[in-house]
Amino acid sequence: MSVLIYVELDNGSIKKTSLEAVAYGAKVAEKTGGQAVVLALGKADASELEKAGAYGAAKVLHAANARLEHENSLAYADALVQAAAQEGSKVIILSKSGLGDAMAARAAAKLKAGIVSGVTALPETDGGFKVTRAIFTGKAFATTEIKSDIKVLVVRKNAIEIDEAALGSGSVALEAFQPTLRDSDFTASVVSVEKADSELSLTEAEIIVSGGRGMKGPEHWQPLIDLAKALGAATGCSKPVSDLDWRPHHEHIGQTGIKVAPNLYIACGISGAIQHLAGVNGSKCIVVINKDPEAPFFKAADYGIVGDVFEILPKLTEAAKSLK
Repeated sequence: MSVLIYVELDNGSIKKTSLEAVAYGAKVAEKTGGQAVVLALGKADASELEKAGAYGAAKVLHAANARLEHENSLAYADALVQAAAQEGSKVIILSKSGLGDAMAARAAAKLKAGIVSGVTALPETDGGFKVTRAIFTGKAFATTEIKSDIKVLVVRKNAIEIDEAALGSGSVALEAFQPTLRDSDFTASVVSVEKADSELSLTEAEIIVSGGRGMKGPEHWQPLIDLAKALGAATGCSKPVSDLDWRPHHEHIGQTGIKVAPNLYIACGISGAIQHLAGVNGSKCIVVINKDPEAPFFKAADYGIVGDVFEILPKLTEAAKSLK
């Protein structure tokens, strides 16, 4: 029995969240006594696909059909189901994203499989198959038992610890995969793609520096950007900031914006409304900078600095530069 892991591609490269899903799937395969098989859809170089081997994959199925170049949850779900049937996979794993959620739901319906989204830990396989998932926007966790023959798991970022330094070269077999594509899945097609003008994707970033109304206006954003550049971080913002057009809407982090789970989240001048906290509570470490010692965000912070962001940010930037 194999464990099938779908990996998302971005300009031919495997997304970091998907590599985490591969590592997760390899651990599940160890528990279930199978092998980890990766499915990649769209254009990608062999050298990029071979990265999956370092994260524990034994084989990569690659469908390079030009019709799969752009994200299509209907066609992708069909390909995922066909790959699962070919490999005899009883566990299917995807990383949590808009595409991952859509594919997982469709594939689960086609396979009559149990599905759990927001998985945060490896399954318990002694006496059943139980997984832990985040509920109430990450404020609580539930243990769910999946009793169906086939199981679909949608895994949150940082679900398991990955020691990047311990990753090896990991040999992996590359195999061409040719799913049967239905014309009905292509009744709508992508005619153009316009990407947000950002050096780093918020969902993929290891470090995020985010600002709120405490930054006092778009003209005062440079100190935050300087710190982000020094740390190699992405920049984000709270909902009021994007609503005021101080920053572009694709930087909006929160329950109604982008949900992130970086290793380090630095909040600058953000009070910590519950909607914003819901979007960042998957972060491993949260640092809050605010001049108001009663700001709600301090209750969720691992580290807090009470002070003026315009005095603190330049000092942090200099410290980050000196470390490099």
